[in-house]
Amino acid sequence: MALIVQKYGGTSVGDADKIKNVARRIAARREKGDELVVVVSAMGHTTDELIALAHQINPHPEDRELDVLLSTGETVSSTLMAMALHEMGLPAISLSGAQAGIGTESRFGRARILEVDPQRIHKELGEGKIVIVAGFQGITEEMDIATLGRGGSDTTAVALAAALKAERCEIYTDVDGVYTTDPRIEPKARKLVEINYEEMLELATWGARVMHNRAVELGAVYNVPILVASSFRDVPGTLIHRGEEMVEQRNKVSGIAYDTDVAKVTVRGVPDRPGIAATVFGPLSDAGISVDTIVQNASVERIADVTFTVTRKDLERALKLIEPIAHQISAGDVITDDHLAKVSIVGAGMTSAPGYASRMFKTLFDSGINIEIISTSEIRITCIIDESRVADAVRALHKAFELEEAE
Repeated sequence: MALIVQKYGGTSVGDADKIKNVARRIAARREKGDELVVVVSAMGHTTDELIALAHQINPHPEDRELDVLLSTGETVSSTLMAMALHEMGLPAISLSGAQAGIGTESRFGRARILEVDPQRIHKELGEGKIVIVAGFQGITEEMDIATLGRGGSDTTAVALAAALKAERCEIYTDVDGVYTTDPRIEPKARKLVEINYEEMLELATWGARVMHNRAVELGAVYNVPILVASSFRDVPGTLIHRGEEMVEQRNKVSGIAYDTDVAKVTVRGVPDRPGIAATVFGPLSDAGISVDTIVQNASVERIADVTFTVTRKDLERALKLIEPIAHQISAGDVITDDHLAKVSIVGAGMTSAPGYASRMFKTLFDSGINIEIISTSEIRITCIIDESRVADAVRALHKAFELEEAE
């Protein structure tokens, strides 16, 4: 008997019929003898609808109250799933994040999981029940409900799998697995049989939406194998794992990610002296604004331009912080551009072979696509480009690196 943690996304539990379909899948897995802990997301677009409702009541709702409201979406899904299993004659119990022992920090809207106490889950499993857990939420030391941010149910599932020492975590969604790129843009995208944590983390961080990056990070830290598969079709998925025994790839690039949620901020005429970077970026960090890419040009007479990117929703808040700082440090004006996107090639094999950057840059040049900013890691190269050229860039790079060809 294996202990398995499953997670079903919002599209998988979007209405009563879909919930019943998932219940049948859970029942079939239970018949094979597995112990099951099932994490569910809110139904369909429930979270967006609750946010819209909140803003009809109050254009600026307090974060704490908004988290209490948003957590009800997953609570509805979990209780309905337990009811569906009861109707089939199966023992099941629904638990909120708090009841499941998920403790978080007091950062409403994007809290991180600090600890998981699986005692209650073990008790219910010991009594032969299928445990249904509301994803996306936990409880703070002050006993307040806190949500984990977008994709938080993935994080819930992997964290529970780690705490329970489950055999693996299975993420069921509306896609068949992890593809070399978004099949909606490139129909020749190929589904991967497996991918290692490092590559998946880069893809998830830089735009691939099939998995939340924090969930992948947790999987890597606690060595939890993660299967990504379809909740609608019975076809093999993609296994995300440590990959020590994965054979060396002929093609060193595993996938292409893109993200259109990009805004660029440039502070002109920044004095090049110690402490300036901390002065500029410290307040952004304190405000919870994530900065993806930072570029400083070579200074001329100890004056430089500093450019960084944020998400579009954070652009207005970032400007309110940066403009007075620019004045304070005697910098020039602050300019922005919110019509940009990121496109990235990712592959662990890139570290041991040359030429990938030059091939990427030449491919974009041949397609008439201008590169605004370049950012790299050991296994990733990212280019900031105009948003209108994203599809062209993805298709051109997918072809250039021959990702449609099977390994």
